[in-house]
Amino acid sequence: MLHSCPLGDLVLESGENISEFSISYATHGELNSARSNAILMVTAIGANHTRLDFLIGPGRALDTDTHFIICANAIGNGLTTSPSTSSTQPRLAFPRFTIRDMVASQHALLTQHLGITHVAAVIGPSMGGVQALQWGVSHPAFMDAIVALVPLAKTPAWTIALLDATRQAIMLDPAWNNGNYTSPPARGIALWRTLFYGLAARTPEFYRDQFTGPREILPWLHQQSAALTAAFDANDWLYQTWAYERHDLGTTPGFGGDTAKALAAIQAPTLMALGTHDLVNPEWEPRAAARLIPNAHVVTISPGSITGHAAASGIVREDVAFLDTQIARFLSIHCAS
Repeated sequence: MLHSCPLGDLVLESGENISEFSISYATHGELNSARSNAILMVTAIGANHTRLDFLIGPGRALDTDTHFIICANAIGNGLTTSPSTSSTQPRLAFPRFTIRDMVASQHALLTQHLGITHVAAVIGPSMGGVQALQWGVSHPAFMDAIVALVPLAKTPAWTIALLDATRQAIMLDPAWNNGNYTSPPARGIALWRTLFYGLAARTPEFYRDQFTGPREILPWLHQQSAALTAAFDANDWLYQTWAYERHDLGTTPGFGGDTAKALAAIQAPTLMALGTHDLVNPEWEPRAAARLIPNAHVVTISPGSITGHAAASGIVREDVAFLDTQIARFLSIHCAS
């Protein structure tokens, strides 16, 4: 069931406010009497609270028989207050926000609304993995463990170029109309979806194994883009990409821009699960970051498969089985029962 928690005006790092802010979330399982069995799941770019449903349930990695799973929607995803939903700051009047602003809104949800001051784990894929690591820096004693799937600690040039290309696809569509569209800029959205989800989030090897005839990909891509045109608002995507591309753990207050120092401040045992040939969040970046986290464990998702960023998407059975096993084992070791 989806819930909405009004938090008043949310003060951002920039000093601006998101007025009449409300964070949306879903829960699975039951919170115990000690309020000690919560796991926070945070969302990927362009995604919502259902993003890791393939890992949630009785006997799965995020076991609802023992844990209370809170799936928080990130600022700008159309369910939590966003450019597409704000009545007071609509569209491009919405203030720009950061990954740390997302974490601040989630912290307020847990502490002010749900009365939870410690969680068993924070877990997220892609931009959710970015948020999970930020949780470890901003609130190092708040969790027993961190699980960051295909994440980043500091957004590299490659990822910034990719995100900018997806924005340009939207903004060069005349229907975008400087953000004031009356219907979705369908051509721009289709190109953004192809660039990000059709190309960068997969690999050449992925498609080699998916299609027997190479040209079979074209009708498949067109079908995917058409189905997803209305799935995520174009302006919301722009805002989340702006947050994503500016992210650096080192710019957390108190670290003076020193990313290595910020990573060293993470206290919770951290599992990093990476995708082979990831073309969204290149695997060399989180692998290097993990060497600076005092208690980090790095695994490659489903070794032998080359599914790239999509390795954490739940679309490949072998990847799901691998994640289920690895995460369940990690949480059983590091999280209080």
